[in-house]
Amino acid sequence: MEEPADIRLGRGQRLAEVAREDLELYAVEELEARMAALDAEKARTQSFIDKKKAGRAAADALFRS
Repeated sequence: MEEPADIRLGRGQRLAEVAREDLELYAVEELEARMAALDAEKARTQSFIDKKKAGRAAADALFRS
């Protein structure tokens, strides 16, 4: 018997699921932990934005010369 194939999620689908999650049942401590995880993800995302902008600026400078 074959195992079922993993379902491939689209880009941003997990983030959309997180945004729709009902927060009513969470305790304050759980919500604070969630906020800390989201803050860490925001910082990680910002570092990728900065990295991509720096790469783009370097490429622009190279081809302008």
